[in-house]
Amino acid sequence: MSPMFRIDVSAKNEPAPTMSSEEMTVQLLRQLVVSQQKQTKLLGELVQQNAAMHKQRAGELQQWKDANPELSRSCRRAAETLSEVQTEFLQSVTEEIEDSGEHLVEGEYMLNEFIDRFGPRMAHLNGILQVLAQLGTGEPMAEQQSQQ
Repeated sequence: MSPMFRIDVSAKNEPAPTMSSEEMTVQLLRQLVVSQQKQTKLLGELVQQNAAMHKQRAGELQQWKDANPELSRSCRRAAETLSEVQTEFLQSVTEEIEDSGEHLVEGEYMLNEFIDRFGPRMAHLNGILQVLAQLGTGEPMAEQQSQQ
């Protein structure tokens, strides 16, 4: 009986086409250009997506300000006051660093105490200030239009 299929697994010794170094350089440069074009396209899409998200967020924030104009003004005033508090707090932090800077550098215990003492307050104060400042920026659209 003869086999129905025959598979040739022997290697053929065909000479591989040789490229000159100039041809290889051109081919590699073309591949590089194609890759950069793809990368540029993807970056453009990311920029568009980020811009759309930013625009949506700004629109939502403006709607909130329009719906709550008095609260928005109150947030602005509170942010201004809290900014003064933050300035005083930063002054006390810098004075503490100046007074005990050598101990902070040399001792991990002192550094940990300093961070535990000032870190959470600074983080919370910054977070609150950012929210108030963002909610209090600008004016509601109705007020902007009535002033024109």
